[in-house]
Amino acid sequence: QVQLVESGGGLVQAGGSLRLSCVASGRTFSSYAMGWFRQAPGKEREFVATIDWSGSSAYTADGVKGRFTISRDNTKNAVYLQMNTLKPEDTAAYYCAASRFGSSSVPSSYDYWGPGTHVTVSS
Repeated sequence: QVQLVESGGGLVQAGGSLRLSCVASGRTFSSYAMGWFRQAPGKEREFVATIDWSGSSAYTADGVKGRFTISRDNTKNAVYLQMNTLKPEDTAAYYCAASRFGSSSVPSSYDYWGPGTHVTVSS
């Protein structure tokens, strides 16, 4: 069992930056691939980024490529999402998730989810 808790969301002006954190409980964090997803009001959950168990392989969605970076620190049981040059369309609830089966952009591939943290980008 893995419990995930996100933090770092908030209100930021367009062009600004935020760094989201997700801390996991349990001693097996390093065996999970991790992902970030987001969901805006009235929209489906959307893939943002994923990283493998070691941190050596990561990829981001086309819509955030070059602006968002995912990373992890297995010594801290944490995964991060650095978000730069934020746009109003990045406004959403952001969720981290853990997968036993490897990196994926598909939400159903993930076994555990955090409760989410809200990001609001004002224009």
